Parts: sequence; C-alpha cells; structure tokens
Amino acid sequence: MKRIAAALFLAAFFVAMAAHADTTLPFKTVFKGANKFEYLKQRAIVENWAGYPIGQRVAIAGRAMIGTPYKGYTLEIDNHVEAPSANFDGVDCWTFFEDSLAFARMVEEPRENWTPQTFLKYIELDRYRDGHCDGTYLSRLHYLEDWYYDNSRRGLIEDLTRDLGGIRVPHSADEMTLHWRSYRYMAANPSLRPGIREMEERVSQMALYQIPKWKVAAIEPSIHTGDIIGITTLDRGGIGTSHVGIAYRTPDGVLHFMHASSPYNYGRIVLDSRLSDYLYRYRDDTGILVGRPLK
Repeated sequence: MKRIAAALFLAAFFVAMAAHADTTLPFKTVFKGANKFEYLKQRAIVENWAGYPIGQRVAIAGRAMIGTPYKGYTLEIDNHVEAPSANFDGVDCWTFFEDSLAFARMVEEPRENWTPQTFLKYIELDRYRDGHCDGTYLSRLHYLEDWYYDNSRRGLIEDLTRDLGGIRVPHSADEMTLHWRSYRYMAANPSLRPGIREMEERVSQMALYQIPKWKVAAIEPSIHTGDIIGITTLDRGGIGTSHVGIAYRTPDGVLHFMHASSPYNYGRIVLDSRLSDYLYRYRDDTGILVGRPLK
C-alpha cells in the first residue's frame, strides 16, 4: 500500500509540475533592470561590440557592468514555475558571468533582435541542462562543475582545465540539500528535495579537475580575456566549486579576476587583483577551472 500511495503521490506531483510548466510568468517577474539593459545596448552599438571575438565580447560586457550591486537569490522568482530570468539591477557571481555571456551572444544577431526576449533565449541556452527550461526547478544547472560539463558537451565552451595542468580531486556536492530552506523553490516544494539530492549525487560522482592555485601564476599567459574562471574550495568530503568570474587582461599584460563580489567584501561587480594573487587571499580556495566560450 505504501508503494501505491508513493506512486500516486509522484504521479500527482508530476502532473502538477507539468501544469506549472505551462504557466507563463509575468514579464516584470522574469526581467528586471530594463534601463541598464538599454544602456548596455547603446554601449554595444557605439563601441561595436559585435566586431570582437566572443571571448572579448564577454569581457567587454562584463566590464560595462562594473559597479552593479551584488544581490543573491535573484533566480528564486516563484514558488513553483522555473523560467529563464535576468536582473540587471543586481547580480551574484553566477548571474554576472551568465549575463555577460548572453549579451556577447545576443549582439551577433541583427540589432532589431537585441531585445529582452532574445537575451533570455541565450540565458536559457546557457543556464539549463541541454539548453532547455522545461518549467521545473530540476532543469536548471545548479552546480558550476555541472555547468562546465553540460556547456562543454554542447560545444558552447571548451573546458581547458585538464589541458592547463588540472589534476583530479576528491569531490562533493551537497550544499542545496543541507541548506534547502535558503532556496525558495525547495522551501515551497519539499517534494523537490529527493530530485535535488539525486542530482547532487550524480554531480558528486563526476570527475572534477582543478588547476591548483600554486600553478596558476605559471599558466596565466595561457588564459584569455573572457575565459570563465571557476574557483574551487575545500568542502565537506573533498573539493567543491564556490565562486566564479571572468578573466580580464589589462593593457599592461596582467590577468585580473573580474567578478560579482559578495556583500561582506566589495558588494558589487569589480575588476579585482591579479588572478593568482586573488586565490591566496582566501585560505580555503584551492584552485580554478577554466572554460573558454566558443560561440
């Protein structure tokens, strides 16, 4: 009887989620910061962002957003319906690089297509497994290492971590299960937790390679402006990914780390110190991942 009841519960849950997936969230919910978006568009026209290679476009878009306030949990926009979204009024480290990538891809299109809808199309391409949001929370790529794998598999980026001297490290992913109350979707839908835990177990079994931080100074010449730099950190049971930003080489040749810094540091997007120096600022940081946008 318990098995039958469980099966009926799961069937009802998936029917409910399918109904939610058919629901369209209001535009004001999925897109915020229209004035900033228009400002970036005008910069892109005047400065001819479309004329640069993809990596440089990523970095130029990111540089244009410097000073934007840090804001966490901007993707938790509904209790049930998952949808591609953007908030130019505030970003976290992940949405900062996503916005930069999406803008870099959007400006390859004719200017009449430079719209929030087109931008969100590229957000969906990047943020969701196989590039498709099915309206459910589980379709989103929640862990950075999973994002590198999925986007590399689809040919959107090249994961250069192993080629640049990366070594395999013990790996764990359980932050969402441990802190589920911090996530609006999970708090409102306890039935999501088994699926999230299953996803975390799969991610934990993936091979994770990092370039140890003591090697980074030597390989900085091989990192390009616009490369996506994931930060690895000591975690329970091994190494996890904790932060992400964009590589940016200044005219003096120094490779900097550009990122959305949390409120207990700068609290905004900054062009920070040399990447290899940044890694020694925090004792628990162990190394980096390097992903190069291809298209």
